[in-house]
Amino acid sequence: MSTKRFRVAFSFAGEKRDFVKAIASLLAQQFGEDKILYDKYHEAEFARYDLGIYLPKLYGEQSDLIVPVLCPNYDTKRWTGWEWIHIYGLLTKADGYRVIPCRFEYANADGLSPASGFIELDQKTPEQAATLILERLALNEGRPRDHYTKDSGSGGTHSSANIPHNLPRLQSFFGREAELQKIAEALAPDARGWGALIDGPGGIGKTALAIRAAELVPAGRFRRIIFLSSKERELTADGQRALGYFVLPSYLEMLNAIARELGQPDLAKAPEAERSEVILRALREADVLLVLDNLETLPETDRDRLFTFLNRLPRGCSAIVTSRRRSDASASILRLDRLDWPAAQSLLADLAQHNDRLAPTTEPERRALYEETGGNPLLMRWVVGQLGLGRCKTIAAALDFLRRAPAENNPLEFVFGDLLDTFTTNETQVLAALTHFTRLMPTTFIAELASLNEAAAQGALSDLANRALVLPDAEERHFALVPLVADFLRKQKPEVVAETGNRLEQRAYALIVENGYREYDRFPVLDAAWPTVAAAIPLFLAGPNPRLQTVCTALQTFLNFTGRWDEWLSLNQQAEARAIAAGDWNKAGWRAYQVGEIHRLRQQADAVLDCADRAAAHWQSAGARERATAIHLRGKGHQLKQDYPAALSAYREALDLYRSLSAESEEVALTLNSLADIEQRSGDLTAAEQDYREALRVARAIGDAEGVASYTGNLAALVLDRKDWSGAETLAREALPLAEKVGRQQLIASNCRRIAKALVRQGQAAEALPYARRAVTIYTQLGSPDLASAQATLRECEG
Repeated sequence: MSTKRFRVAFSFAGEKRDFVKAIASLLAQQFGEDKILYDKYHEAEFARYDLGIYLPKLYGEQSDLIVPVLCPNYDTKRWTGWEWIHIYGLLTKADGYRVIPCRFEYANADGLSPASGFIELDQKTPEQAATLILERLALNEGRPRDHYTKDSGSGGTHSSANIPHNLPRLQSFFGREAELQKIAEALAPDARGWGALIDGPGGIGKTALAIRAAELVPAGRFRRIIFLSSKERELTADGQRALGYFVLPSYLEMLNAIARELGQPDLAKAPEAERSEVILRALREADVLLVLDNLETLPETDRDRLFTFLNRLPRGCSAIVTSRRRSDASASILRLDRLDWPAAQSLLADLAQHNDRLAPTTEPERRALYEETGGNPLLMRWVVGQLGLGRCKTIAAALDFLRRAPAENNPLEFVFGDLLDTFTTNETQVLAALTHFTRLMPTTFIAELASLNEAAAQGALSDLANRALVLPDAEERHFALVPLVADFLRKQKPEVVAETGNRLEQRAYALIVENGYREYDRFPVLDAAWPTVAAAIPLFLAGPNPRLQTVCTALQTFLNFTGRWDEWLSLNQQAEARAIAAGDWNKAGWRAYQVGEIHRLRQQADAVLDCADRAAAHWQSAGARERATAIHLRGKGHQLKQDYPAALSAYREALDLYRSLSAESEEVALTLNSLADIEQRSGDLTAAEQDYREALRVARAIGDAEGVASYTGNLAALVLDRKDWSGAETLAREALPLAEKVGRQQLIASNCRRIAKALVRQGQAAEALPYARRAVTIYTQLGSPDLASAQATLRECEG
């Protein structure tokens, strides 16, 4: 048995091996592999040892710091269960400070309180975890907290601390593991190119990535690291600040700075035509890593000369270059996109330690900040910096301030402003087209909206993607803008955005009126085009009221049938307000009625009754049809409250009014169906069947396909109540293809559930199962309150 001493010893279950291995590798760079107990005990050879003797020595006498990494059931697994017995023994003694509990998924272990001081690993990288372990080890030894980490700039261990450098300090650094690995490979001695070129939009973290990558180079790889920047200004919470004398504004100034950093300032006196050659000779013996930042600010000719210089770097030297504009270069090219959400969470958690207003914010609030800023670290920092300043007391208020920030403190101007004048006409057109969308859109549609041929649009989009101004998919056939970029372009290029908006609105309107209303067979066309139609909804809401009301009427059946209830609700709520403002009381009443129908589907009784009252108020001067419709809706609200007498009274009153207009109509059939529903719930199945069949007869007589599908299914439900499983199956099987033909998802789901229930009660569970699953899937997508009953039927089929 080994008697050597370990600096850090890990205890972990097998499913966390890769994460712990990554931490152990980082700590091994600091102390050596033989000082980190990572996985020796978990190998089979150690099964020979007497655990009663070995474990107390391993975790009690031979390790400076013990790190149990908990996951669910950690303390009940064979090996970690034994380890935990002895680790817990340390925690209950005076030397419990030598244990630093970590966990995933808020796991716990026997004997520990949930309030114990765990390190939560779910949103941390191995580098961040390694930093916390090193800080605890230093404190345990009576050293300053940053004793082992002070040279790393942002946390985490690295091996270049002893390489002379002039790297700026990082405030913090999170995520980007894949990019760091790619840069490390580009800087390897056997790499073909001169290093790595990082491009991306302003504020996305190019500089921080370059510095972090330089910090992580292996010891002995370079003799010196030289950081140079052409950055002209920086953004603080108070606004933009010029960097003045720290800026290197030209190619020659860059060369002169390299000479000074090499300790050979006289090289800067060489004639301009010879200076690059002189400095390249000096670099041959220097083994230098150059970190050249913000090269897009250089004049184009200077930038070209600098890349020519880099292409001739001696073999022992490499470079990391950052720029907003991609250039052809003999280097590994990384396009830097948004931070991923876990890294952004870590960044915000770090910022929260120094910001009292950010600290209590919820995860949904922080996620909203992340989404609104497109995962741009600079924009996230700026928004956080506004918290507590002026009226910005919440993230929502700070984001609102960002959208209307003054010119002298506008981070969007800082990030994108200097690029506006560089856009070609085609680029401006496609950017303006993309401002109307927050999701990836195909090139074909962008071209149509930008009034360009597809080849021209593809070329402009590819150029913009090369400058990381639009986000492409892997094939670069679909592109998107983040919301804040769209907001910025709307302000800076309003005339072009308005022009593309007009084309979008006209196209969407044509799609709606041609494929909406009750053109059931054309709903798939509208469904396929929905992303573009949805993008035009805000334009309709801001446009003329008559056009908006036409859109609402044309879309209501489509939105209902396809389960887009949230969009249906939002559109009608806003359209009702527009109709009221325009004095269009008839349309205001119909919009209130539609809102009530959505609340009825969601079984929200009070909201239904409120909508019925609003509709009746809007229709004070309307005819019998409108009055009957408001009364019918009120009956549905009473029915949801299970006030069946009030519901029956309302339905009968509405039925009389409808019949005064026509003996057979869609409204008459609907109201008969409502009466039957109340009768069924009250236990009068004979009366219910009579009214269902009369509603079905009327629907067939007037050619109401939706009504036929609906009332046939309701008859199936009634027969289920009679426990006539075979009869119910027959009716539900008749109703299902009718519902599928009109495309109403709710009817499809209800008939699938009825078929499943009828089949399983006949002992045919296997045949019932796909119907039950289909019902659950659709109800889940709809957010329907009928989901629970469908899930119960599914459990019955599975059981």
